[in-house]
Amino acid sequence: MIIRHIDSIRGTEREVKTQNWSSSRLILRDDNMGFSFHETIVKPGTEIPIWYKNHLESVYCIEGIGEIEEDNGIKHKISKGTIYALDKHDKHTLRAFSEMKMICVFNPPLLGPETHDSNGVYPLLKTGGEK
Repeated sequence: MIIRHIDSIRGTEREVKTQNWSSSRLILRDDNMGFSFHETIVKPGTEIPIWYKNHLESVYCIEGIGEIEEDNGIKHKISKGTIYALDKHDKHTLRAFSEMKMICVFNPPLLGPETHDSNGVYPLLKTGGEK
């Protein structure tokens, strides 16, 4: 059984931060669950182009207001209680109008240190940073 509290993640290598977001990675690949599970906080005013070409992701908003814009220009409002699933490796842009707190699940699971590259992609890491 795995038991973790979010406070035990903060300030460790399991908390990945950028200028616009932080991701507390509660379950990672080395936990052998077949997915990774994260709490992500996105700062207001943030606009992030994302394309998880190596991963499928489900995102559940538990706080805040924003939108995602599909690559084809269609926009969807995101607010508390909204889930979206990127089931086709969908390219999109996430915009946060207020601070957003999201619960994210990735398959395949993340190793831990991943951040978006210039195309908005998380690399598919093999071990300790190798691609």
